[in-house]
Amino acid sequence: MLDLQTISDRIEIDDLITSYTRAVDTLDWERFGAVFTPDATIDYTASGGIKGTRDEVRKWLAQTLPMFSVMQHYACQKEVTLDGDTAAARIYLMNPMAISQPDGGLWRMEVGGYYLHQLVRTPDGWRSRELVEEIAWDRKD
Repeated sequence: MLDLQTISDRIEIDDLITSYTRAVDTLDWERFGAVFTPDATIDYTASGGIKGTRDEVRKWLAQTLPMFSVMQHYACQKEVTLDGDTAAARIYLMNPMAISQPDGGLWRMEVGGYYLHQLVRTPDGWRSRELVEEIAWDRKD
């Protein structure tokens, strides 16, 4: 049976993951920053991206993602392991994206895999201190 603290923690972590995907899809870099601790590391190398600090990756995303005319990050099943003020989360991801072409068509790609978060409870709530993206499959036009 889950106690109230565990239920609250899991809901807060779920909301944090939703905030992450919404921040990326809407290019909301302030919101993106609030998902992570200031010293967080983020690793997107599995999908051809960079690994760096929260602020380095935020800057890179702000420069890179506007090329996509369509993005929709899905964060699906979430396996969360709580341990006091820390938690580990393995989240299934699916990420369809497209780039508008001069002929009016779209070049499409889809990525499936996992977001692996190491989380910590802070005075401002749960935050991710590490995110590693693992790719299980991709499909491109």
